[in-house]
Formats: sequence, C-alpha cells, structure tokens
Amino acid sequence: MNFFKRLFKIGQAEANATIDKMEDPINMTEQGIRDMKSDLEKSVEALAQVKALAIRAKNDTESFITKTEDYQQKAMLILKKAQAGDLEMTEADRLAKEALMKKEAAQKQADQSRGESEKFNKSVAQLENNIQEIKQNITKWENELKTLKARVKVSKATKNLNKQMAEIDSSGTVSMLERMKDKVNQEEALAEAYGDIANASKSIDEEIDKAIDVTDANAEDDLAKLKEQLGFNDKKDS
Repeated sequence: MNFFKRLFKIGQAEANATIDKMEDPINMTEQGIRDMKSDLEKSVEALAQVKALAIRAKNDTESFITKTEDYQQKAMLILKKAQAGDLEMTEADRLAKEALMKKEAAQKQADQSRGESEKFNKSVAQLENNIQEIKQNITKWENELKTLKARVKVSKATKNLNKQMAEIDSSGTVSMLERMKDKVNQEEALAEAYGDIANASKSIDEEIDKAIDVTDANAEDDLAKLKEQLGFNDKKDS
C-alpha cells in the first residue's frame, strides 16, 4: 500500500510541476497575442496612411502629365499662330520657349511623382504582407493558447484524481474494508459451523429411529390387538 501511495504522490508532484510550467507560457502567450493585435492595429493605420500617399502620388503624376501635354499643345498653337501671321515670330518664339520650359518642369515633377508612387506601392505591398502574417500568427497563437488551457484543465483534473487516490489509505477506507471483509468471513464460517451441528443432530435422530424401527413395532401391536378381537387366542386355548 505504501508503494502505491508513493506512486500516487509522484504523479501528483508531476501534475503540479506541469501546471507550474504551463502557467507562465499561458500568460506569455496571452501577452504576445495582445502585443500582436496592437501591432496589427498600428500596421493597419500605417497601411492606410501609405495608401493615401500612394494615391496622392498617382494623382499628382497624372496631373503633371496632363500639364506636360497641355504645355506641349500651347507651344504648338503659339507657333502655328505666328506661322499664320497672327503673332510676331520673336514673341511667338519667346512664349513657345516658356511653354516648353514649363513642360519640362512638369515632366520632371511627373517623373518624381511616378517614382514616389512606385515606392509607396511597394510599401503598401510590404505592409499588406506584414498584416497578413500578423493575422496568421494571431490565429496560430490563439489556437496554441486554447491547447495550453485544455492541458491545464487535464493536469488539474489528474492532480485532483491522484490526490484523492493518494488519500484513500490515510482516510482509513482500505483498512475499514479489510476489517469488514474479515468480519464477513467470520460470520460465514460461524453460520457454516451451526449448519454442521444441526445436520449432525438430525442424523443422530434418524439413526435412533432406524434402530428402534418404530413402524414395525406399531404393526406388531396392531396385529396382536386384531387377533385378540377375532378370538384367535381363545381358539388356541381350546
């Protein structure tokens, strides 16, 4: 019994150690999930801001391209007007040159905006990947947290069961059952002894009755009485 008691206490100690080791991972996992959700919120906010910059850069690029085409068209109209004699050639050259300079400046701005737009789009793609990865990690960690909590419940149940089993002997239950078993065995043996005594007495009575043969004796008496009534004795005397 002491061996089983030690065995149960070892199981109980292992269950307690398991729970102690698992409580910190649970707290750490919960904190990690909270941190990841906070990072997710920041990443989503940053994504929105970068997307806004990308959209603005795209719109600026389109606007500068439109200006480039507009200045190109104006320079051509000025030269055509000078060719038609509606504007002096010197003035036409000056204005056309200014328009082409404006076109060049707009083209540079369009190229710059296009570069910024491409850079922002790359940042958007990277942020979207980060957000997707964070979401996957959150899901993974939440599943691991459920598993850890389930293991804690099982460990606690095992601990309680081992504790109850370890305390069986100390509560005297086993000893009481052994005493009850001895008492029952004693009562059964006593009952069997009384039965043997009763059977022995009955056998003696049967032997006595058989030796006397009461039935035969009674028959002889009845026969004698019947002969006497019929006068068998009187006839014999005469």
